[in-house]
Amino acid sequence: MNGGRVLAAAVRRRAQLAGDRGALALELAIIAPVVFLLIFGIIQGGLYFHAREVAHRAAEQGMERGRAFDAHPGDGTAAARSFLARMGGSVEAAQVSDDGSTNQQVQISVTGTVATLVPGIDLTVVARSQGPVERLNP
Repeated sequence: MNGGRVLAAAVRRRAQLAGDRGALALELAIIAPVVFLLIFGIIQGGLYFHAREVAHRAAEQGMERGRAFDAHPGDGTAAARSFLARMGGSVEAAQVSDDGSTNQQVQISVTGTVATLVPGIDLTVVARSQGPVERLNP
């Protein structure tokens, strides 16, 4: 008699498990895109903050060189471009400008885009740095 009960329980258990077939694949199909979106979002955030920092440092390097006592016009933008080149393209399509500079003030602007992992997203970074031109007071 016990053998019949065990067999009936095994048949019921097997029938219950058969209803769950494919559930794992369905759960994976729902959860995987969300997980990948989170991973790519974290990586994209890191790329953005890195590019922003590189643009800021390039603008500072250009401003420091442009405001030096012995600087010539264009030295600041050349220093910023050189820094960007050394950083290996962290800021794509970078444009360096010294618009807004005067005889007393140097202003360097760096504008560019960030490499994106997700198509259709366009992230732009802009950094500006300014400082007074060094003068020798007699």
